[in-house]
Amino acid sequence: MAGGKETPRQKMIGMMYLVLTALLALNVSSAILLKFQFIDESLMEVNRNTVSDNNGTVKGIAAAVAESGNRAQDARVVESANQVRTRTAQMVDYLRGLRDELEKRTGGKDESGNYKNPEANEIVNELMLGGAKNGKGYELEAKLNEYAAFLRQYNPGVPTKIAMSGTEDPRVAKNKDQRKKNFAQLNFEETPMVAALATLAQKESEVLKYEAETLSQLAQKVGADIIKFENIFAMASAESKTVAAGTKYKAEMFLAASSDAVTPTMSVDGRPISVKGGRGQIEFTATAGNYDAEGNAKKQWKGQVRFRQASGRDTTFTVTQDYVVAKPVMQIQSASINSLYFNCGNELNIQVPALGAMYDPSFSASGATVVKGAKKGFVTLIPTSRQVKLNVSSGGNAIGSQDFTVKLVPRPRVVALANGRPVDVVKGMPAPGPRSLTIQAIPDESFKNQLPKDARYRVTQYTVYLVRGARPVGQVQGSGPTVSLGNLAAQARPGDRIAVDVREVRRMNYRDQQEVVPSDGSSLTFQLN
Repeated sequence: MAGGKETPRQKMIGMMYLVLTALLALNVSSAILLKFQFIDESLMEVNRNTVSDNNGTVKGIAAAVAESGNRAQDARVVESANQVRTRTAQMVDYLRGLRDELEKRTGGKDESGNYKNPEANEIVNELMLGGAKNGKGYELEAKLNEYAAFLRQYNPGVPTKIAMSGTEDPRVAKNKDQRKKNFAQLNFEETPMVAALATLAQKESEVLKYEAETLSQLAQKVGADIIKFENIFAMASAESKTVAAGTKYKAEMFLAASSDAVTPTMSVDGRPISVKGGRGQIEFTATAGNYDAEGNAKKQWKGQVRFRQASGRDTTFTVTQDYVVAKPVMQIQSASINSLYFNCGNELNIQVPALGAMYDPSFSASGATVVKGAKKGFVTLIPTSRQVKLNVSSGGNAIGSQDFTVKLVPRPRVVALANGRPVDVVKGMPAPGPRSLTIQAIPDESFKNQLPKDARYRVTQYTVYLVRGARPVGQVQGSGPTVSLGNLAAQARPGDRIAVDVREVRRMNYRDQQEVVPSDGSSLTFQLN
């Protein structure tokens, strides 16, 4: 093992390797097999991050050499770093090829992401040990140790062997059962498939660790790990300090100095943000606040910029930026903005121009049922109480609310038609009167203009009387718009009266559902002359 202080990532890898070794000593159960899979996945995630970091180190070396004028001795360091990266990539590809072969031979994963045959000891033995030492485990041993010899020409701290037998590996050298085994047997004999994958992941992490140490030593030769800043200060630049609630607030936070060797990390209000070209990309949705009389809410965000100096000491700058959230104005369009009709489909069109294309409304209400319309901003309210409060949000952010009073539906006016014309209840009609009457319920004009779909009435129960003096002498029941009065006309005399007693009127609402309009006990009467 190479000496020196280990990074937190390397310590974590070492801890996982100890857990892996301990699990191998236990009886295999489904729970243990699953833990092997977890360890393998964790190691591979760390490995992918290490590959990215090592690529960044190579780029940092090249940038430092270019900045210093591409001197010949420095250019050779860049060439060495590229060779190390290429050789490591080949080693990693070989290890991952073994992983792919193991997964393929054991059936891969099921739909839930678990291996179909996680144990498969015999397949591991066949692939990695083979017969007469011709398995892939022996080939892996040779390649790992050839890779170690390659790195040692740049970094003497790399051990002479990465793949060790039981007697060479200090972790098992004192175990009487394990120290007799060669590298392939020690790592893969009678080993579950998921444990073999975790072992390969651990070997890959060792390869990447030694690559990182080697690249670090190469970087020191050209000063790629030395960062020099002058007049360092943090700044922030916002597109606008005033935004409407529900819209995007955009700004940049950055260091007022630059270097290709510096990769600062930044956060806003404790949340990490992406950094491009040394500048933090700030973007969040402005939320509503305590608005003042002018409809503005003062707010503030706080950011941090962190980077590491050549001495290894972390430096942090803090940036504080004030901004103002403007209250968006709702535009509500309807026939009557401030009042609604009870149990009717009151259609509203609610728009917030300040949000533009980002307007994505959702509605809720107390005292009413809410039906969202087919077009953006359209909504239908069906009041169920005398007061309604409508709440409007956009993209999950509250925009505002509107209170409405609720009116009862005005009663319709009942009229009688004879021969297609309204009967004049003042002048009456010549005896013996009409042969038929058509009874209609006429809606209130204002209500009909506002909610035509809710202003459809029909008289469904009524009685027509022929009245002489103080008593009726005949009657006819009606349940439809038109009723025949032939029997009454045969008995009618001048001076008699026709009285229509309306018992039931029904209203068809916007959902094409009928409801009974309560009777007010009124009747319609006219004289026969």
